[in-house]
Amino acid sequence: MQPRFLSSSFLALTGTVVLWASAFPAIRVGVDGLGVQGLSFLRIMIAAVALLLVAPFAKVRTPRPGDLPLIVLCGATGITAYQLLLNRGEVEVAAGTASLLIAITPAFSVLLGSLVLKERLSRNIVLGSVVALAGAAIVSMAKGAGGFTASALVVLAAAVVQGVYHVATKPLLRHYTGLEVATYAMVAGAVLALPLAPATWHAALRAPADALVSVLYLGLLPSAFGFVIWAYAVARLPLATSTAALYLVAPVALLVSFLWLGEVPHPIELVGGAVSVAGVVMINRRVPGRPAADQPVTAHDENTRPGPHRIVEPVSGPGPIKE
Repeated sequence: MQPRFLSSSFLALTGTVVLWASAFPAIRVGVDGLGVQGLSFLRIMIAAVALLLVAPFAKVRTPRPGDLPLIVLCGATGITAYQLLLNRGEVEVAAGTASLLIAITPAFSVLLGSLVLKERLSRNIVLGSVVALAGAAIVSMAKGAGGFTASALVVLAAAVVQGVYHVATKPLLRHYTGLEVATYAMVAGAVLALPLAPATWHAALRAPADALVSVLYLGLLPSAFGFVIWAYAVARLPLATSTAALYLVAPVALLVSFLWLGEVPHPIELVGGAVSVAGVVMINRRVPGRPAADQPVTAHDENTRPGPHRIVEPVSGPGPIKE
């Protein structure tokens, strides 16, 4: 009998974590050669085309006309704005530090959900959100290579718009699968990013090869393939397993950033990151007697990481989705 950790669903979940974690250092490479606008536009367009090619095989349905305003909101926040803000932030913020800051997206998601969707805030959610935000403050104020800059606030703004995205996807996920919502949002984000095309053309003409390879990697793997295997994994694994695995995105991003870019996180950043993860764990801690289906699932990539019929708190983010 095949060991559980070698099953296709566990391998898909592991691949998702690694892909979304690797997006953060890949952004650092891409933004240096393509600039913020060029990297954002090319990554979104590559991912959108890839997901559209997969759509017929994944039986992705055409969205209902009445859902288009919400889909546009998802594309504007979770795709276009998220990419621009995260990429701008990583101009100065180290890749590993950015992953730690994006990790608090679930705190913004649940707080926005309570305001917009009138969702009940449990004690765990309130305390967890406070702890996660405190961890982000520690990371932002750390001294050293990832020290406090205005760019750290830009990365936090990326986490906020990702939170808006997750709230906006909740009504859609009552009627569509997570992969469908991700595809709709990516295509909407690509359309909204079209004004970036002229700047992208000039940047791409003079971009070094490593930047072009990086954006191709980001668009095809963390952004497109990551969504596909994430949807496959969460459809077949327990909710708690999927949630727990995604806590590893930020730590894996730190490791990948060290191996790829030689970034060494400041000890204070590690402490702040641990505090943030502890807060996210508290947010997702199941309250006795409360149905598991009501619990938010967290993800850190870079863009969006919705699972089938669920609201998932990008990836990306790297993701996650997101990075």
